[in-house]
Amino acid sequence: MEHVTRTGPLTGVRVLELAGLAPGPFAGMMLADHGARVLRIERVAVVTAEADAPRRQVMDRGKRTIGLDLKSPEGVAAFRRLAREADVVIEVYRPGVAERLGIGPADLHAVNPRLVYGRMTGWGQEGPLARTAGHDIDYLAASGVLSALGREGERPLPPVNLLGDFAGGGLMLAYGVLLALLERERTGRGRVVDAAMVDGAAALFAMFYDRVQDGSWGPRGTNLLDTGAPMYDTYETADGGFVAVGALEPRFWAELVSLMGLTGLPDRNDRANWPELRRRLTEAFLSRTRAQWQEVFEGSDACVFPVLDTAEAARHPHNRARGTFVEAGGVLQPAPAPRLLGVPEQDLSPATRLTDLSSWGLPPAEQARLREAGVLA
Repeated sequence: MEHVTRTGPLTGVRVLELAGLAPGPFAGMMLADHGARVLRIERVAVVTAEADAPRRQVMDRGKRTIGLDLKSPEGVAAFRRLAREADVVIEVYRPGVAERLGIGPADLHAVNPRLVYGRMTGWGQEGPLARTAGHDIDYLAASGVLSALGREGERPLPPVNLLGDFAGGGLMLAYGVLLALLERERTGRGRVVDAAMVDGAAALFAMFYDRVQDGSWGPRGTNLLDTGAPMYDTYETADGGFVAVGALEPRFWAELVSLMGLTGLPDRNDRANWPELRRRLTEAFLSRTRAQWQEVFEGSDACVFPVLDTAEAARHPHNRARGTFVEAGGVLQPAPAPRLLGVPEQDLSPATRLTDLSSWGLPPAEQARLREAGVLA
């Protein structure tokens, strides 16, 4: 039996998530957060070592876990049995690996034509680089996005692995899975989702491609939204803190200037004046602490906000009022997003081991035989 009843718009959707690096588990988390029953397929040795201890990694919340030896014929046969009862498979291997194991899309569609097979890679399932190793930073580089990130005259700066792994990868995979599930309602058949981080990262940069080509978007760090403009940047305060300034619109800028008591500023619409404006803002923000500036701008439309660390963010009154952060299994973590009004709060318990796979189509006697053979844990 399941340890919790899943609720939400994906209630009843069953997902097999093949354990792997971050983007796959993130996609599974997004689905589990909205009601899907996600069963993680991990290596037998890992599950055996963990025993029944819950997995407290945030991206494993709300899931169950089993160990299955997919390098053995018995393990592959068992996975196919599970796939018969599944709606979605999330696969994170290099192209060709799942096929060699006997659990590729054709193998599983043979037993379940309605299955949505979600594939997560960096380079995609085809192309010259498809079987080449890489990481988030490489996919950002190939997409052209990395070239635009960073300050003027400095090296390109990757935003940790948010754009490739998570936004361009895991989130795009979850979106693709939902598209395929929606299509299945009309066609009755599943589809393969080829989610490549290089594709996803490129799509996220859609707003800027035409501007780059028509010349209205300049080199890295010289533009309105990439720290080139003094009205869209961060500034250090007297106590070593920082504030984020996003006073783009004229009325927001006017409010910022008024609240800071600045006078005699040059015209911000002339880019030649940006260095002087930045100097004036830098000097002014260094005159007070972050808390003092927070008090100055509290409740205003100047679009100035203290740069909070993760612990401070969880304590901020706005985030507390909205429940933006929650604690589950002793771990502080972001709540599911987006929120769907009227849907009950989701159970975010840490992933635990699933010991009875009867509801997934594997009879108890078969489970016992596989466990004795070391194929299932």
